[in-house]
Amino acid sequence: MLGDFEVTALSDGTIELPMNKLLTNTTPEKVDRALKKAFLKSPLETSFNAYLINTGNKLVLVDGGAGKLFGSPNLGQVLANLKASGYQPEQVDEIYLTHMHVDHVGGLSVDGQAVFPNAVVRAAKHESDYWLSPENLARAPADQKGFFEGAVGSMTPYVKAGKYLPFEGDVEFSPGLRSSARPGHTAGHTSYIVESRGQKLVLIGDLVHVGAVQFAEPGVTIAFDTNAKQAAATRRKAFAEAAQSGDLIGAAHLSFPALGHVRASGKAFEWLPVNYTQMH
Repeated sequence: MLGDFEVTALSDGTIELPMNKLLTNTTPEKVDRALKKAFLKSPLETSFNAYLINTGNKLVLVDGGAGKLFGSPNLGQVLANLKASGYQPEQVDEIYLTHMHVDHVGGLSVDGQAVFPNAVVRAAKHESDYWLSPENLARAPADQKGFFEGAVGSMTPYVKAGKYLPFEGDVEFSPGLRSSARPGHTAGHTSYIVESRGQKLVLIGDLVHVGAVQFAEPGVTIAFDTNAKQAAATRRKAFAEAAQSGDLIGAAHLSFPALGHVRASGKAFEWLPVNYTQMH
C-alpha cells in the first residue's frame, strides 16, 4: 500500500544478459570486478518488471512487458502475473509507458489484437514520433529494425482504436499520478510519480540496468541508450533527487520487485531494497 493506493510489482520474468559487453563508458574488466564484489557475474540474470496501480478509481499499468518480442520463453509473464494478482486485463483503464523499447511494449498486443482492450495508452510524444515513424524504420540499420517493428506491432491496435494519447512534458493525469520527463535512454523516456497521503513512489523505468555497477558509477551507460551522455546525466540527477527526498523507487530492471531507496555515498550512491513484509 502507498497511502490509499495499492501498488503491485509484476514480474515479466528474467533473462541472462552479457552486461560486461553491454555496459558502456567502462570496461568489461571493471564490470566483472563490480559484479564479483556483489557476488554476481556476467551474464547477469536480469529482471524485467512492470507495476500495477489501483487508485480506487482507476487501474493503471506502468509498462507492458516483453510479450514474445524479446525472443525468450522466460519473459512475457506480465499478463499471467496480473491475473495472479486478482485482476483481469479488461479491468486496466490506462497504460503508462516509460518508453517504447520492445521489452516494455511487447506485452500490449498479441497477433494484432489488444491484450488490454479497454485501456488508453499514454507515452511521451517523442517516443511515438521516433519509434512509430515509417521513415525511421526505413532508415534503421538491419539489426535495429526489430525495435521499430516491435513498437509498431504492439501499438497499432491502440492507435487504430483511438486509444493512444501521447503527451508532452510533465503532465498530471489524475490526482496522485503524473509524468516526469527523463530523456537519454530514449528521447521520450519518462518516469511516473505515484503519490497518496504524502507517500511517494517514483517509477524510473530504464534509468538504471545494473545496480551493482551503476549506483557506484552513474556515468556507466548501456548499449541500448539512444543518447548515452544524456542518459548518464539524467541518472545522476534522478539518483541525487531520490537520495535527498527519500522517496520509494521502482525500477524496470533491478532485481524483482525492484522497490527500494537510494542513499548518497560521497559522489556515489547505494541501493537499499525494501524490507520484505506480509503486513499492510
